[in-house]
Amino acid sequence: MPASPSSSVQAARKAVADRLRELRRDAGLTGRSLADRAGWHKSKVSRLENAVTSPSDDDVRRWCAACEAAEQAADLIAAVRSADNMYVEWRRVQRTGLRMLQESYVSLYARTRVFRTYCSNVVPGVLQTREYATALLRSISRFHETPDDIADAVEARLARSARVVREGDHRFALLLEESVLRHRVGDAETMAGQLRYLLSAMAIPSVSLGVIPFAAERQMWMTETFTVYDDEQAEVELLTARVNVTAPTEVHQYLRAFSEFSRLAVFGKEAKCLIRMAIDTLC
Repeated sequence: MPASPSSSVQAARKAVADRLRELRRDAGLTGRSLADRAGWHKSKVSRLENAVTSPSDDDVRRWCAACEAAEQAADLIAAVRSADNMYVEWRRVQRTGLRMLQESYVSLYARTRVFRTYCSNVVPGVLQTREYATALLRSISRFHETPDDIADAVEARLARSARVVREGDHRFALLLEESVLRHRVGDAETMAGQLRYLLSAMAIPSVSLGVIPFAAERQMWMTETFTVYDDEQAEVELLTARVNVTAPTEVHQYLRAFSEFSRLAVFGKEAKCLIRMAIDTLC
């Protein structure tokens, strides 16, 4: 059972809060006296120590100065930024459009050898056709109200996918819920083209594609779409943000969930049959 997508973030922020509390106690200060030294209301100290509020760089510097531990400020600021980077709001990375978001994955994709992706909502990006990607990114742009750079974003996505799928030493283990084959993104022609491409992609040596049938007896419930990059990082896609999980114990849980989903999936001829059935429903 994978942990909540935000648990790594909460744990990292709590670790920072605990370090702040330890600094205050080591300095022999009460919460009120630290607040007086920092020029804050006393409630702010409580919010920071209980990880209710994430401290700014200035907050950390003032805290350390009040505790006469200014030399620890740099390390604490780095820890805060690391925790904040685990939970990245889409509006933050999409504020200039979607193209730069696509390009931001290039280095991660280039260094990853094994991709394990479970999709419960849409076709994974590495196997999307131009028409499907255009329809999907257009809907994302509309919902999140981002600048319209759809054409450039699609080109960036397709170029990135072509490089990693057909070039270099990369392997892709992809699992789709059968519902992904039935959820219509774009018009019927767009969806049919996407499904036909999935059939052809199954012949690519680096790609393993499985489908979890509606009729599968569930030993693992559906979760958010996630990708595990090698054995080092998992990324979970939420409506408002992406969560980057790097804690080894949590990455292991996503690997375990992927293994459970794999047992439910069908491959080869059986998977192709489900895809062809989905195509037939579009006619």
